[in-house]
Order: sequence, then structure tokens, then C-alpha cells
Amino acid sequence: DPTVGVDFFSRLLEIEPGKRIKLQLWDTAGQERFRSITRSYYRNSVGGFLVFDITNRRSFEHVKDWLEEAKMHVQPFRIVFLLVGHKCDLASRRQVTREEAENLSADCGMKYIETSAKDATNVEESFTILTRDIYELIKRGEICIQDGWEGVKSGFVPNTVHSSEEAVKPRKECFC
Repeated sequence: DPTVGVDFFSRLLEIEPGKRIKLQLWDTAGQERFRSITRSYYRNSVGGFLVFDITNRRSFEHVKDWLEEAKMHVQPFRIVFLLVGHKCDLASRRQVTREEAENLSADCGMKYIETSAKDATNVEESFTILTRDIYELIKRGEICIQDGWEGVKSGFVPNTVHSSEEAVKPRKECFC
């Protein structure tokens, strides 16, 4: 069913043998009328799916807007994104080519995957990709867990991660 307002989901994902990560997922629907509500959900996030409907060009054209808004609300921290082309089961009605989506994802420094909730194509894979990318950045110290982050806990983080007392250095990155 389509999201109306904001939905919350929680699930465990085993990222490697014996290493389980609890995900808290906030589906903010991407609808303009809920935009003021959804801004508060960016705070303390370390990952996000930017989802567009491959059968709806307008949804694709708004991806950059959502990306910029999310980045603005998590500054100075880093957030990992996965671009998701949804409804790949409706390929005959496609309005956005895979090449267009892959180019956008490359320009914005994120990966791309196509999914279908209807037939479960790549749904699990999308969660795994995003979670692994976040986990690897935490292990390398490129995402630092901060004090007061309600949803991000450091129990699974290796000792090499920077503590929250260390200064967060602004990163020079090229995004679209």
C-alpha cells in the first residue's frame, strides 16, 4: 500500500556472520504535503533510500531536490544514500531509463538498484547494500557515531571508529 504521512519499520539484518544490525526505517512518502513533517526525520540518520517510480518521470526529476534537502538537514554529518528505481515489474511502462538513473547515481556518489515491492525483486538486496555501505564507513571512521544519537548505537562498531569527542571535519565531496 502507498504510504500516507510517515510509516515506521524496524528490522534486524545480519550483515556478516554473527554481526546483526537493527535498522529503523522511516518511510516519509516523498509527498510535498508532508515535507514539513519529514524534515525532522533526517536528524541523526546515517543512511537513506532515495526512491523514485520508474514509470513516473516527475518522481525521478525530484530526486535531486530530496537529496539536497536531506544533506542540508544532516550537516555536518555524512549520510549514505542508495538510489532506488521502484516498480521494475512495470518495465513496459518505464519513463526513466536505467542509464539515466545510473548516470544520476554516479553523479551524486551513490549506488543504484531497481526494485519491485509487488514481486520482491531486489528488495532484500537494497537493504543489504545500504546497510553494508554504512557499516563499512563506520568501520573506517568515515561516519562517526555522535553522543545523543537516539537511533544509532555504537555497540556493533569496531574500536577504530572516532569517538564523538573528536572534531567532525567538514568533508569535501562533490554531489549533484
